[in-house]
Amino acid sequence: MHLSDIDYDLPQHLIAQHPIEPRDAARLLVDIDSNDPNSEPEHRHVSDFVEFVRPGDVVVVNHTRVMPARVILHRASGGIVEALLLEEKAVNAAVWETLLRPGGKLKVGEILYSSDDAEFLQVGERTQAGDTFLVRLMGSDAQGLLAKHGSMPLPPYITEVLHDAERYQTVFAHDQKSSAAPTAGLHFTPELLQRIRDVGVAICEVELVVGLDTFKPISVDNPLEHLIHTESYRVPQSTVDACNEAHLRGARVIAIGTTATRALESAAKFGQLEGRTNLFITPGFEWKVVDMMMTNFHMPRTTLLLMIESFVGTRWRKIYEEAIAREYRMLSFGDAMLLARRTY
Repeated sequence: MHLSDIDYDLPQHLIAQHPIEPRDAARLLVDIDSNDPNSEPEHRHVSDFVEFVRPGDVVVVNHTRVMPARVILHRASGGIVEALLLEEKAVNAAVWETLLRPGGKLKVGEILYSSDDAEFLQVGERTQAGDTFLVRLMGSDAQGLLAKHGSMPLPPYITEVLHDAERYQTVFAHDQKSSAAPTAGLHFTPELLQRIRDVGVAICEVELVVGLDTFKPISVDNPLEHLIHTESYRVPQSTVDACNEAHLRGARVIAIGTTATRALESAAKFGQLEGRTNLFITPGFEWKVVDMMMTNFHMPRTTLLLMIESFVGTRWRKIYEEAIAREYRMLSFGDAMLLARRTY
Protein backbone atom coordinates (compact mmCIF):
# COMPACT_ATOMS: atom_id res chain seq x y z
CA MET A 1 0.00 0.00 0.00
CA HIS A 2 0.92 3.65 -0.35
CA LEU A 3 -0.06 6.53 1.92
CA SER A 4 -2.11 8.00 -0.93
CA ASP A 5 -4.40 4.95 -0.69
CA ILE A 6 -5.83 6.33 2.56
CA ASP A 7 -5.67 10.01 1.69
CA TYR A 8 -8.48 12.32 0.64
CA ASP A 9 -9.13 16.06 0.42
CA LEU A 10 -10.83 17.19 3.63
CA PRO A 11 -12.43 20.65 3.24
CA GLN A 12 -11.55 22.68 6.33
CA HIS A 13 -14.98 24.28 6.52
CA LEU A 14 -16.57 20.86 7.07
CA ILE A 15 -14.57 20.13 10.25
CA ALA A 16 -17.18 20.45 12.99
CA GLN A 17 -16.13 22.88 15.71
CA HIS A 18 -18.93 22.16 18.15
CA PRO A 19 -21.31 19.28 18.91
CA ILE A 20 -24.81 19.44 17.48
CA GLU A 21 -27.87 19.61 19.73
CA PRO A 22 -29.56 17.35 20.52
CA ARG A 23 -26.92 14.66 20.27
CA ASP A 24 -28.96 12.37 18.02
CA ALA A 25 -29.75 15.17 15.55
CA ALA A 26 -26.45 14.45 13.79
CA ARG A 27 -26.75 13.16 10.24
CA LEU A 28 -26.21 9.47 9.60
CA LEU A 29 -25.00 8.12 6.26
CA VAL A 30 -26.30 4.55 6.08
CA ASP A 31 -24.50 2.05 3.84
CA ILE A 32 -25.57 -1.42 4.92
CA ASP A 33 -26.48 -3.29 1.73
CA SER A 34 -23.49 -5.60 1.93
CA ASN A 35 -24.48 -7.65 -1.12
CA ASP A 36 -24.86 -4.94 -3.78
CA PRO A 37 -21.75 -3.01 -4.86
CA ASN A 38 -23.97 -0.57 -6.80
CA SER A 39 -26.27 0.31 -3.92
CA GLU A 40 -26.61 3.95 -2.92
CA PRO A 41 -26.21 5.14 0.67
CA GLU A 42 -29.19 6.51 2.55
CA HIS A 43 -29.05 9.88 4.25
CA ARG A 44 -30.74 9.87 7.64
CA HIS A 45 -30.15 11.05 11.21
CA VAL A 46 -28.76 9.25 14.25
CA SER A 47 -32.24 9.39 15.78
CA ASP A 48 -33.24 6.95 13.00
CA PHE A 49 -30.63 4.38 14.12
CA VAL A 50 -33.37 2.24 15.67
CA GLU A 51 -34.84 1.63 12.20
CA PHE A 52 -31.72 -0.28 11.13
CA VAL A 53 -31.50 -2.74 14.04
CA ARG A 54 -33.44 -5.97 14.48
CA PRO A 55 -34.63 -7.91 17.51
CA GLY A 56 -31.78 -10.09 18.71
CA ASP A 57 -29.00 -7.80 17.51
CA VAL A 58 -26.32 -6.69 19.96
CA VAL A 59 -25.04 -3.11 20.11
CA VAL A 60 -21.63 -2.70 21.77
CA VAL A 61 -20.39 0.61 23.18
CA ASN A 62 -17.07 1.73 24.68
CA HIS A 63 -17.80 3.08 28.16
CA THR A 64 -14.46 4.82 28.75
CA ARG A 65 -14.59 8.36 30.15
CA VAL A 66 -12.24 11.15 29.08
CA MET A 67 -9.83 12.67 31.59
CA PRO A 68 -9.13 16.42 31.67
CA ALA A 69 -5.74 15.30 30.45
CA ARG A 70 -4.42 18.46 28.77
CA VAL A 71 -2.27 20.62 31.05
CA ILE A 72 -0.38 23.81 30.22
CA LEU A 73 2.92 23.80 32.11
CA HIS A 74 6.09 25.86 32.10
CA ARG A 75 9.80 25.22 32.48
CA ALA A 76 11.95 26.95 35.10
CA SER A 77 13.15 29.19 32.27
CA GLY A 78 9.55 30.22 31.55
CA GLY A 79 9.06 28.29 28.32
CA ILE A 80 5.55 26.87 27.85
CA VAL A 81 5.06 23.10 27.47
CA GLU A 82 1.74 21.44 26.72
CA ALA A 83 1.33 18.05 28.37
CA LEU A 84 -1.21 15.43 27.31
CA LEU A 85 -1.36 12.60 29.83
CA LEU A 86 -2.10 9.41 27.94
CA GLU A 87 -2.01 6.52 30.37
CA GLU A 88 -0.80 5.58 33.83
CA LYS A 89 1.89 2.94 33.41
CA ALA A 90 1.62 1.40 36.86
CA VAL A 91 -1.29 1.70 39.27
CA ASN A 92 -0.64 4.33 41.94
CA ALA A 93 2.97 4.72 40.79
CA ALA A 94 2.39 8.27 39.48
CA VAL A 95 4.26 7.34 36.26
CA TRP A 96 2.43 8.30 33.10
CA GLU A 97 3.09 8.06 29.39
CA THR A 98 2.75 11.66 28.27
CA LEU A 99 2.96 13.68 25.08
CA LEU A 100 5.02 16.85 25.71
CA ARG A 101 5.11 19.66 23.15
CA PRO A 102 7.57 21.08 22.41
CA GLY A 103 9.69 18.26 23.74
CA GLY A 104 12.92 18.58 21.80
CA LYS A 105 14.88 20.49 24.45
CA LEU A 106 13.47 18.84 27.56
CA LYS A 107 15.99 17.06 29.78
CA VAL A 108 15.58 13.89 31.82
CA GLY A 109 14.98 14.92 35.42
CA GLU A 110 13.68 18.38 34.54
CA ILE A 111 10.72 19.66 36.55
CA LEU A 112 7.75 21.28 34.84
CA TYR A 113 5.49 23.63 36.78
CA SER A 114 1.76 24.32 36.82
CA SER A 115 0.22 27.77 36.41
CA ASP A 116 0.46 28.38 40.18
CA ASP A 117 4.22 27.62 40.04
CA ALA A 118 3.83 24.31 41.87
CA GLU A 119 5.92 21.34 40.76
CA PHE A 120 3.68 19.25 38.51
CA LEU A 121 5.81 16.57 36.86
CA GLN A 122 9.36 15.37 36.35
CA VAL A 123 10.43 14.51 32.81
CA GLY A 124 11.70 10.98 32.29
CA GLU A 125 13.04 9.01 29.35
CA ARG A 126 11.40 8.94 25.94
CA THR A 127 9.38 5.84 25.23
CA GLN A 128 10.44 3.29 22.63
CA ALA A 129 8.07 4.90 20.15
CA GLY A 130 10.05 8.12 20.51
CA ASP A 131 7.18 10.60 20.48
CA THR A 132 6.10 10.34 24.13
CA PHE A 133 7.81 10.51 27.52
CA LEU A 134 7.50 8.65 30.78
CA VAL A 135 6.91 11.30 33.43
CA ARG A 136 6.45 11.19 37.21
CA LEU A 137 3.68 13.31 38.66
CA MET A 138 4.70 15.31 41.72
CA GLY A 139 1.89 13.93 43.84
CA SER A 140 0.00 10.66 44.13
CA ASP A 141 -3.47 12.05 43.36
CA ALA A 142 -3.39 12.22 39.56
CA GLN A 143 -7.14 12.75 39.24
CA GLY A 144 -6.98 15.60 41.75
CA LEU A 145 -4.12 17.26 39.89
CA LEU A 146 -5.95 16.96 36.58
CA ALA A 147 -9.20 18.22 38.08
CA LYS A 148 -7.36 21.32 39.32
CA HIS A 149 -5.05 22.05 36.38
CA GLY A 150 -6.30 20.03 33.40
CA SER A 151 -8.72 20.73 30.59
CA MET A 152 -10.59 18.56 28.10
CA PRO A 153 -8.08 17.27 25.48
CA LEU A 154 -9.92 18.29 22.33
CA PRO A 155 -8.21 17.43 19.04
CA PRO A 156 -6.07 20.26 17.62
CA TYR A 157 -8.41 20.76 14.66
CA ILE A 158 -11.11 21.94 17.08
CA THR A 159 -10.22 25.56 17.77
CA GLU A 160 -13.45 26.85 19.30
CA VAL A 161 -14.09 26.77 23.06
CA LEU A 162 -16.20 23.89 24.38
CA HIS A 163 -18.40 25.47 27.03
CA ASP A 164 -19.86 22.21 28.37
CA ALA A 165 -17.15 19.61 29.00
CA GLU A 166 -19.80 16.87 29.28
CA ARG A 167 -20.44 17.19 25.54
CA TYR A 168 -17.07 15.48 25.01
CA GLN A 169 -18.32 12.54 27.11
CA THR A 170 -20.78 9.87 26.11
CA VAL A 171 -23.94 9.51 28.18
CA PHE A 172 -22.82 5.98 29.15
CA ALA A 173 -19.25 6.98 30.12
CA HIS A 174 -17.68 5.79 33.36
CA ASP A 175 -14.18 4.83 34.54
CA GLN A 176 -12.21 7.98 33.67
CA LYS A 177 -9.10 6.78 31.82
CA SER A 178 -8.94 8.06 28.22
CA SER A 179 -7.20 11.00 26.55
CA ALA A 180 -9.79 11.19 23.76
CA ALA A 181 -13.47 10.38 23.44
CA PRO A 182 -14.94 7.35 21.64
CA THR A 183 -16.65 9.88 19.39
CA ALA A 184 -19.27 7.70 17.68
CA GLY A 185 -20.84 7.24 21.09
CA LEU A 186 -21.28 10.99 21.52
CA HIS A 187 -24.40 10.84 19.33
CA PHE A 188 -26.48 8.70 21.68
CA THR A 189 -29.03 9.98 24.16
CA PRO A 190 -30.63 8.03 27.03
CA GLU A 191 -33.91 8.16 25.13
CA LEU A 192 -32.38 6.69 21.95
CA LEU A 193 -30.70 3.92 23.95
CA GLN A 194 -34.04 3.02 25.50
CA ARG A 195 -35.74 2.96 22.07
CA ILE A 196 -33.03 0.54 20.91
CA ARG A 197 -33.66 -1.73 23.91
CA ASP A 198 -37.41 -1.57 23.31
CA VAL A 199 -36.88 -3.15 19.87
CA GLY A 200 -35.31 -6.18 21.55
CA VAL A 201 -31.66 -5.23 21.04
CA ALA A 202 -29.14 -5.78 23.83
CA ILE A 203 -26.67 -2.98 24.60
CA CYS A 204 -23.37 -4.28 25.95
CA GLU A 205 -20.18 -2.52 27.05
CA VAL A 206 -16.47 -2.89 26.46
CA GLU A 207 -13.58 -0.71 27.52
CA LEU A 208 -10.75 0.48 25.34
CA VAL A 209 -8.60 3.28 26.75
CA VAL A 210 -8.36 5.70 23.85
CA GLY A 211 -4.74 6.73 23.34
CA LEU A 212 -2.25 8.24 20.95
CA ASP A 213 -2.93 6.13 17.88
CA THR A 214 -6.53 7.25 17.75
CA PHE A 215 -5.45 10.68 16.54
CA LYS A 216 -1.88 10.19 15.32
CA PRO A 217 -1.45 10.45 11.52
CA ILE A 218 0.61 7.86 9.65
CA SER A 219 3.90 9.31 8.43
CA VAL A 220 5.61 6.38 6.65
CA ASP A 221 5.15 5.91 2.89
CA ASN A 222 3.74 2.42 3.32
CA PRO A 223 1.00 2.67 5.96
CA LEU A 224 1.30 -1.06 6.70
CA GLU A 225 4.74 -0.29 8.19
CA HIS A 226 3.27 2.15 10.70
CA LEU A 227 4.23 1.41 14.33
CA ILE A 228 0.98 1.19 16.23
CA HIS A 229 0.88 1.87 19.97
CA THR A 230 -0.70 -0.57 22.40
CA GLU A 231 -3.91 0.34 24.20
CA SER A 232 -5.52 -1.17 27.27
CA TYR A 233 -8.80 -3.01 26.71
CA ARG A 234 -11.31 -5.12 28.60
CA VAL A 235 -14.24 -7.13 27.25
CA PRO A 236 -16.59 -8.60 29.88
CA GLN A 237 -17.46 -12.26 29.49
CA SER A 238 -21.12 -11.23 29.36
CA THR A 239 -20.41 -9.16 26.23
CA VAL A 240 -18.57 -12.03 24.57
CA ASP A 241 -21.47 -14.38 25.38
CA ALA A 242 -24.05 -11.92 24.01
CA CYS A 243 -22.11 -11.56 20.74
CA ASN A 244 -21.68 -15.31 20.35
CA GLU A 245 -25.36 -15.95 21.03
CA ALA A 246 -26.38 -13.26 18.53
CA HIS A 247 -24.35 -14.95 15.80
CA LEU A 248 -25.78 -18.37 16.66
CA ARG A 249 -29.32 -17.07 16.08
CA GLY A 250 -28.39 -15.20 12.89
CA ALA A 251 -28.40 -11.75 14.47
CA ARG A 252 -25.73 -9.10 14.15
CA VAL A 253 -23.09 -7.44 16.33
CA ILE A 254 -23.08 -3.67 15.82
CA ALA A 255 -20.05 -1.86 17.23
CA ILE A 256 -20.39 1.81 18.09
CA GLY A 257 -17.05 3.26 17.04
CA THR A 258 -13.65 2.00 16.01
CA THR A 259 -12.54 1.63 19.63
CA ALA A 260 -15.36 -0.76 20.54
CA THR A 261 -14.53 -2.58 17.30
CA ARG A 262 -10.86 -2.89 18.20
CA ALA A 263 -11.68 -4.20 21.68
CA LEU A 264 -14.05 -6.89 20.38
CA GLU A 265 -11.73 -8.06 17.63
CA SER A 266 -8.70 -8.03 19.97
CA ALA A 267 -10.45 -10.31 22.44
CA ALA A 268 -11.42 -12.68 19.63
CA LYS A 269 -8.02 -12.72 17.94
CA PHE A 270 -5.84 -13.06 21.04
CA GLY A 271 -8.24 -15.12 23.16
CA GLN A 272 -7.83 -12.73 26.09
CA LEU A 273 -10.65 -10.69 27.59
CA GLU A 274 -8.37 -7.97 28.86
CA GLY A 275 -4.83 -6.72 28.48
CA ARG A 276 -3.01 -4.55 26.00
CA THR A 277 -3.68 -4.72 22.29
CA ASN A 278 -1.43 -3.84 19.37
CA LEU A 279 -4.01 -5.12 16.90
CA PHE A 280 -3.53 -3.27 13.61
CA ILE A 281 -6.63 -3.78 11.47
CA THR A 282 -5.69 -3.38 7.82
CA PRO A 283 -7.10 -4.64 4.48
CA GLY A 284 -7.17 -8.42 4.49
CA PHE A 285 -7.94 -8.66 8.19
CA GLU A 286 -10.04 -11.70 9.14
CA TRP A 287 -13.07 -10.27 10.95
CA LYS A 288 -14.48 -12.49 13.68
CA VAL A 289 -17.07 -10.46 15.61
CA VAL A 290 -18.27 -7.15 14.19
CA ASP A 291 -20.91 -7.22 11.45
CA MET A 292 -21.86 -3.53 11.42
CA MET A 293 -20.10 -0.43 12.63
CA MET A 294 -21.28 3.08 13.39
CA THR A 295 -18.43 5.55 13.26
CA ASN A 296 -17.65 9.19 12.63
CA PHE A 297 -15.71 10.39 9.59
CA HIS A 298 -11.96 10.17 10.14
CA MET A 299 -8.89 12.22 9.35
CA PRO A 300 -6.95 11.33 6.18
CA ARG A 301 -3.84 9.19 6.49
CA THR A 302 -4.83 7.52 9.77
CA THR A 303 -5.02 3.96 11.05
CA LEU A 304 -8.77 4.42 11.38
CA LEU A 305 -9.13 4.77 7.61
CA LEU A 306 -7.18 1.53 7.22
CA MET A 307 -9.71 -0.13 9.49
CA ILE A 308 -12.61 1.27 7.47
CA GLU A 309 -11.05 0.02 4.22
CA SER A 310 -10.65 -3.40 5.80
CA PHE A 311 -14.36 -3.30 6.69
CA VAL A 312 -15.91 -1.98 3.46
CA GLY A 313 -13.07 -2.08 0.94
CA THR A 314 -12.29 0.82 -1.34
CA ARG A 315 -15.99 1.70 -1.27
CA TRP A 316 -15.03 4.04 1.57
CA ARG A 317 -13.97 6.56 -1.11
CA LYS A 318 -17.47 6.67 -2.58
CA ILE A 319 -18.93 7.08 0.90
CA TYR A 320 -16.58 9.93 1.80
CA GLU A 321 -17.02 11.64 -1.57
CA GLU A 322 -20.78 11.60 -1.16
CA ALA A 323 -20.60 12.81 2.43
CA ILE A 324 -18.35 15.70 1.43
CA ALA A 325 -20.53 16.58 -1.56
CA ARG A 326 -23.55 16.73 0.76
CA GLU A 327 -21.53 18.73 3.33
CA TYR A 328 -21.67 16.30 6.21
CA ARG A 329 -19.93 17.63 9.32
CA MET A 330 -16.61 15.83 9.73
CA LEU A 331 -14.41 14.39 12.51
CA SER A 332 -14.93 14.27 16.28
CA PHE A 333 -17.93 16.60 16.64
CA GLY A 334 -19.23 15.75 13.18
CA ASP A 335 -21.83 13.43 11.71
CA ALA A 336 -21.65 9.64 11.49
CA MET A 337 -22.03 6.68 9.16
CA LEU A 338 -23.51 3.23 9.70
CA LEU A 339 -21.63 0.57 7.72
CA ALA A 340 -22.07 -3.13 7.08
CA ARG A 341 -19.04 -5.33 6.54
CA ARG A 342 -18.68 -6.12 2.84
CA THR A 343 -19.28 -9.71 1.77
CA TYR A 344 -18.49 -9.32 -1.95
